[in-house]
Amino acid sequence: MKRYLCSIIIGMVVILSIGTYYVKVASSASSLPKYTFKTLEGSDKELDPVIINATLQNGSNFYEPLTIESNTTTYESEKSYLENLTGRQGHEIERLVKEHRSFMRGKDSISSLYEDDDFLAYAWVNSDGKMEAKFDIGLLEKKDEEETSFQIELPNQGRIMNADVRDVQLVHSKLQVLTMNDVNSNNEKQTKEVHLYTIDVANKKVLSDKTLVSESFTYPDQVDFEMPIDLTPSQPNNMVFISLIKGVNHEDGPFEEKLKESKLLSYNYETEKLETVKKELLSLDMARSGYADGKNLYAVEMKSGKYRIKTFDLSSQTLTNDTELDIAANKKEQDFAAIKNGRVYFLLGNEVDQDVLTNKPAKLLIADIKTGKTLYKGETVINKKNSKSFELIIGELKIK
Repeated sequence: MKRYLCSIIIGMVVILSIGTYYVKVASSASSLPKYTFKTLEGSDKELDPVIINATLQNGSNFYEPLTIESNTTTYESEKSYLENLTGRQGHEIERLVKEHRSFMRGKDSISSLYEDDDFLAYAWVNSDGKMEAKFDIGLLEKKDEEETSFQIELPNQGRIMNADVRDVQLVHSKLQVLTMNDVNSNNEKQTKEVHLYTIDVANKKVLSDKTLVSESFTYPDQVDFEMPIDLTPSQPNNMVFISLIKGVNHEDGPFEEKLKESKLLSYNYETEKLETVKKELLSLDMARSGYADGKNLYAVEMKSGKYRIKTFDLSSQTLTNDTELDIAANKKEQDFAAIKNGRVYFLLGNEVDQDVLTNKPAKLLIADIKTGKTLYKGETVINKKNSKSFELIIGELKIK
């Protein structure tokens, strides 16, 4: 009887402790300012799919992550223990987990996933810390929920120090896996490469290992590869852009890029062609800061006191649209953009003046991507009068 009584008491203590914790959390969160968008123009229904991840800061002593979703602020401390345990997953990952929970177990990298109407595929390079690396491959046939999963050795793994999966596509029933690899050169040189692996899922083997780009360098020289922000990372895309960046690391100064040696490359999965994009068509800076969806690349340009969204057709490499946005340009403000459902979502925030963060309202514009017509314009407002000491730091803009 004493044993049962002891268990009951311990259980009650645990329950009371958890309850006290959440009461304190709720009380703490309720004292924090809530951010919403005040509509200046258009319909506030346009805000429904908007998700903004940010943090609230008060000097160096306070830091609290928050999310503004459908114009409602939720602090991380207000979320359940399970929600915080799983972390801040992207909207696409959350959707895939809900729809295909068994297949998605342990899969949290959106760049390693591919999805169409019939299949959901996954490819990841799994290294155990030794000189051994394997592909983790998964394929789900949605119609009958049939799963295929296996591991397969990475070709030439003895020379690969690290392999980062950047894109996965399913082309002619074969899995195409694009990776950026750090390669062991066995000398003072460093080598970085872009590889494309073709994997036969049915027969569980690597059909080919194609090196798209290979660059060797010695310090203080530096080579890096970058890709535009992918607006549709798990969806079927025919083309990808790869920026090759060459420069020098100065010991007494910042990194200096060699603009004449840097270039922008495009790769077409269907034609298997790797081409250099002419700089007069699309500048390196605009491409690197751009947003791609497999068909178009959208680049932000500041011109004549306004922001413009330029649309480049990836297949023809031509400028197909140049839209002016009805929002004043400010070089000191960081901008965030997203394009979905024929709309451009453009967010301005995090203004920095002489290395000092200025606490000003974030501005949001939603416009038709083709015509530039404003569908919504608004700015953040705070529900508490004593909130001037808080700073809202925008992290990312997402659209459902």
